[in-house]
Amino acid sequence: MSDAKDWSDDIAEIKTRRKLAKGQGGPDAIDKHHAKGRLTVRERIDLAVDADSFAEVGEGAGAPEFDEDGNQIGFTPPNYVLGFGRMNGRPVVLGGEDFTIKGGSPTPSGLRKSVYSEQLALDYQLPLVRLLEGGGGSVGGAAANQKGSGKGPPPRPSGGDPVFTDPRFLSITQVLGQVPVASAALGPVAGFPAARLAASHFSVMTRKTAQVLVAGPQVVSRALGRELTKEELGGAKVHLKAGTVDNVAKDEEDAINQVRRFLSYLPANIHELAPRIESGDSPDRMDEALQTLIPRDRRQPYDARAMVKAIVDYDSWFEMTRKYGPGQITGLARLNGQPVGILANDCHYYAGSMTADGAQKVRRFVDLCDTFHLPIISFVDEPGFMIGPDAEQASTIRYGASAIAAVMQAKVPWASVIVRKVFGVAGAAHFGRKCYTLAWPSAEMGALPVEGGVAIAFGKLIAQADDPEAKRAELEAMLAARQSPFPRAEAFGFHELIDPAETRPYLCGWIDRVTPQLSRDLGPREYYYRP
Repeated sequence: MSDAKDWSDDIAEIKTRRKLAKGQGGPDAIDKHHAKGRLTVRERIDLAVDADSFAEVGEGAGAPEFDEDGNQIGFTPPNYVLGFGRMNGRPVVLGGEDFTIKGGSPTPSGLRKSVYSEQLALDYQLPLVRLLEGGGGSVGGAAANQKGSGKGPPPRPSGGDPVFTDPRFLSITQVLGQVPVASAALGPVAGFPAARLAASHFSVMTRKTAQVLVAGPQVVSRALGRELTKEELGGAKVHLKAGTVDNVAKDEEDAINQVRRFLSYLPANIHELAPRIESGDSPDRMDEALQTLIPRDRRQPYDARAMVKAIVDYDSWFEMTRKYGPGQITGLARLNGQPVGILANDCHYYAGSMTADGAQKVRRFVDLCDTFHLPIISFVDEPGFMIGPDAEQASTIRYGASAIAAVMQAKVPWASVIVRKVFGVAGAAHFGRKCYTLAWPSAEMGALPVEGGVAIAFGKLIAQADDPEAKRAELEAMLAARQSPFPRAEAFGFHELIDPAETRPYLCGWIDRVTPQLSRDLGPREYYYRP
């Protein structure tokens, strides 16, 4: 008969393991991590969530170590911390790698917890936040021998080749169609964690301390014979331009604040509406600076971001993916308190033409808004798809057709404001199926821009003129007059021709009319095949 009268020894061991887990990889590993200018995962979680709101899942997971007499002499916690928390008062699931343990490479229990993070978000229908810093595995992998009671990798579904039945990829795919997913790369992120970063609705990386890599410099050197640093291979400059991440942050606090702000525009899941707030900005506000924003000279650029900020609620503009496909501007904002998606053209880049990268950016953004039922507003200044040999080699027309398909398949309410040009096939990517369309006096519409149309239709006449340049200018002025928005307004070619200063009141009236429609179309989206 046991001498034990109660469970006090077992309870004490539970508390000991919890305490050891909080110690992460130990003081030396933590100091080394801090010396690199990076926070630990538990410090990041404390920074991310509201005070005292984190409820950890799997505190007792890990690998205990015993001496020959069966006495516990150590405990290695998993390399992944997971739990529930609140961000701005709203519940989320969040987790991340502990780089102080095995450099973020997965331990058996850590891998199980990371895989479970997506399932947890799905089960509770809550946004998922990933704080990433780690690798995809060591030579032995998570199944490598480990002291303690760990029994190997996560269980796989029975039957079939285990390579093709890995549950990780199924849950990662499912979660993207159900709840918002935001990921931050806060240190080196390689292999599987890098795939998780890309498989997000919003991704951000710190400028100086994060690198994102399919494989590290040593592997690249051996496989390809190229010597590159982590920064050269996968630094912020590389991935902003490539579109791997949406935004860059000056430090970890900035990255987490961007995640927090992104989630503030979105619902908890596809079965709810995004939270509408009191903006404190009058829906009737008019900004007379918009009346002179667009130059009379069609070749002169203007500040499209200043235009957007003048129309949406004060301080509500949140831009995403600025450096990728820069001719297209995408971001989130609020209009009379209602979260909306914003599309615009940046005429400083190829006059705003849609490149292959820009088309992919538009498609991804429209899918985001449609998935989470955010109305879309497009400020249109589209000269058409980018032309030339580089554009053809990039398959611009294929990606452009895919972007247009995304727009046509989107169910969310859509408003378009024609601020300048609408030319060519690419113009269709700025008008949804049931589109409320406004136009400014500066609007120009047609099959081709004036300059291109004149060159094609009147090339011979211009060449034969005594003063070819004067003839060209005369013909361009004639065609520009024909593209005036006034005849189209008279023919009800769009809903209203407006004073630019009236844009906000018109759009706020529209948003109030369409908001009731949003609740009638909640749930998942179904899409046809896209080119």
